[in-house]
Amino acid sequence: MLSKRDNRGRDGRGRDMRGPFLRQSTHHQVLQEVGERILCGVFSPGEIMPSETALSDELQVSRPVLREAIKVLAAKGLVDSRPKIGTRVKQREDWNMLDPDILAWGFASPEAESYAVALSEMRRILEPAAAALAAERASPAQLARISAAYDGMEAAEEDSQDSIVNDLKFHQAILAATGNAFLASTGHVIESALMFSFKMASQIKGARTHSLPRHAAVLETIAAHNPEAARHEMEVLLDEAWADIAALLGAKEPPPVSAAKALAPVRIGRVTRKN
Repeated sequence: MLSKRDNRGRDGRGRDMRGPFLRQSTHHQVLQEVGERILCGVFSPGEIMPSETALSDELQVSRPVLREAIKVLAAKGLVDSRPKIGTRVKQREDWNMLDPDILAWGFASPEAESYAVALSEMRRILEPAAAALAAERASPAQLARISAAYDGMEAAEEDSQDSIVNDLKFHQAILAATGNAFLASTGHVIESALMFSFKMASQIKGARTHSLPRHAAVLETIAAHNPEAARHEMEVLLDEAWADIAALLGAKEPPPVSAAKALAPVRIGRVTRKN
């Protein structure tokens, strides 16, 4: 069997396994099961996993299917498989943390909250610089895409799926507007992590509505082709997003990245903001 489930169709970690497992191939089921065990710490870094025979018997799959899944996990940097030694889980620093599957498995693990903290740190490093580049380089079509995503957020009901999806599109559109293919691809690679982050923030009543003026300020400073103002507005937006997540997690809030800035109030169309 691929996962121990109770009679409600949930596995030992409480996840509803009925729908996804009905739709997935056996190969994908095995890949997900073993990958999640690694991310959840069932198979720890440095540990030799059970033998191919033992694991295929436990999961009730053929050895070729398991072998293919192990090859994929090795390509993601999670394991190292060698003859006469077995399959060893590699150290965490060797994992390709931006791999979509690893992100999804991580955000389904007990360490999901620490992943949210790490994601917030990465965003606070990456996205202000991306907003500045977008302000310098965005084409009319790219600006229209950012604006459409903002309009979608504004039209959506508070804390709805549409609001979260359009929030993701907003940030992805800014990354795409940098004109840098590597930055643009980052938005798609971390999509599952961003969705998790947005869903966490949405647990705070009114958080989405409160964030709309901040998103509008980012949009308008990019549209005005003002790189420093766009950088600053994104810093403020992410500071406030992190404050929401920190409040939920009880995490210590780091100094705001925008603390050293002192820009004039912004008034461009949609929003007026004072520092």
